[in-house]
Amino acid sequence: MKRYLAEIIGTFALVFCGTGAIIIDQQSGGTVTHVGVAITFGLIVASMIYAIGDISGAHLNPAVSIAFWVAKLFPAKEVIPYVLSQAIGAFLASFTLKFLFPTNTTLGSTLPAGDPMQSFVLEFILTFLLMFIIIHVAKGSKEHGMFAGIAIGGAVLLEAMFAGPISGASMNPIRSISPAIVSGHIEHLWVYLLAPISGAILAVLSWKILKNKELFD
Repeated sequence: MKRYLAEIIGTFALVFCGTGAIIIDQQSGGTVTHVGVAITFGLIVASMIYAIGDISGAHLNPAVSIAFWVAKLFPAKEVIPYVLSQAIGAFLASFTLKFLFPTNTTLGSTLPAGDPMQSFVLEFILTFLLMFIIIHVAKGSKEHGMFAGIAIGGAVLLEAMFAGPISGASMNPIRSISPAIVSGHIEHLWVYLLAPISGAILAVLSWKILKNKELFD
C-alpha cells in the first residue's frame, strides 16, 4: 500500500503544482510566465523522483506504468492499482484547485492551440522522447540512476518550454484527464489519452531494439 500512497502523493504534487502554476499565472495576469510554468513542471517531477523513487518508482503517469509493463519491467497486476492511485492523486489536486480558484474556467487543462492532429503528433513525439529518457536512465548504471531526477525533470522542463503553447505538453494522460473533467473541458481528451500512451510504447520498443532484446518476448 505504501507504493500506492506514494503514487497518490506524487501525482497530487505534480498536478497541484503544475496546473496550479498555470492557474495562478492566469489569475495574476502573467506573473508566473510560460517559462515559470515549464520550470515548475520540471522541478516538481525531479523533486518527486528523488522523494518517492525508491518507494514506488515515481511513475506519476499511466503512460509510464503501461510502458514499463510492455517492457516487462513492471508486473501486470500492478498496472491498474498504479493507474488508480495516480488518478486519485490527480483528481484530489484538481478538486483542491477548483476550491481555491472557483472562477478559473479551465483549471490548467491541456487544450490544442490549433488543429487537434497537430497536438496529437506533438504529444506523441514528446512522450516518446520522455519515455526514451526515462527507461534508459531507470535501467542504466547506478550512476545514471543517481541523476534520474535531473534528466527526467529536465526533459519535462525542456519539452514544456517549447511545446506547451501549442499542445500543453502533457505527456501524461491523468495530468490532462483530471483538470479536463473537473473543469468540463473534455472535448479533446482523446489527444491526451492516445498520443502519450502510444508514444511511450514506441519508446519501449526502440529501447528493446537498442538493447538487442526481443521486441515481443
